[in-house]
Amino acid sequence: MITLREVRKSYSDEVAIGPVDLQIPAGGITALVGPNGAGKSTLLTMIGRLLGIDAGAIEIAGYDVARTASKDLARIVSILRQENHFITRLTVRQLVGFGRFPYSKGRLTRADEEIVSRAIDFLDLTALEGRYLDELSGGQRQRAYVAMVLAQDTDYVLLDEPLNNLDMRHSVQMMQHLRRAAAELGRTIVIVLHDINFAGHYADHICAVKDGKVVEFGTPDAIFTDEVLTRVFDTPVQVVQGPHGPLAVYY
Repeated sequence: MITLREVRKSYSDEVAIGPVDLQIPAGGITALVGPNGAGKSTLLTMIGRLLGIDAGAIEIAGYDVARTASKDLARIVSILRQENHFITRLTVRQLVGFGRFPYSKGRLTRADEEIVSRAIDFLDLTALEGRYLDELSGGQRQRAYVAMVLAQDTDYVLLDEPLNNLDMRHSVQMMQHLRRAAAELGRTIVIVLHDINFAGHYADHICAVKDGKVVEFGTPDAIFTDEVLTRVFDTPVQVVQGPHGPLAVYY
């Protein structure tokens, strides 16, 4: 479980996050959704300790994020930010191998190599593992970064807009991979999404963020109502029944 208690972060008198009180259950996918500038990515990076908090406390699986040693935290939670830019020319396998750094410190053992291979296979990248990142399509490259995070072999995985710059087909494929990671590997995945319909279809829980605060938290069935989505996104939303479940329609 991820627990936030009275978490606050202030940038100015006008821009602030919190107070946030939130419990994200272990297991499955929890999607963070909300308008642009709501604080979704900021909340995620604070959970992953890439951004400090001004007040409150965050715990992951009972570990205080602010007080846990970095080497220990890296074995509990992994995080992928939006900015994935490696200057050095790397192959897919080399990139995924970086996920083992908390354990190997750069010297991969046979066991590390097996975990890297499993992550590559899981994301259907085996045929591409010798290719350089700049030789891949955007969707392939994004899968490689997610494979790197999975290779870190943490129970908790934080992903900041992993569908960014992906077309519809690759977005669906990515969400299917993440759904499998949650179900088959037992990972707890917290993901920032812009598309509410992807959240509704693939997530187990949805956390709606607005103006730096959590305004709704629940199952997709609880969040997918005209009233809730209209209030969260400040625009008229109608929920209709699609062939595979409810869909949010903006008008």
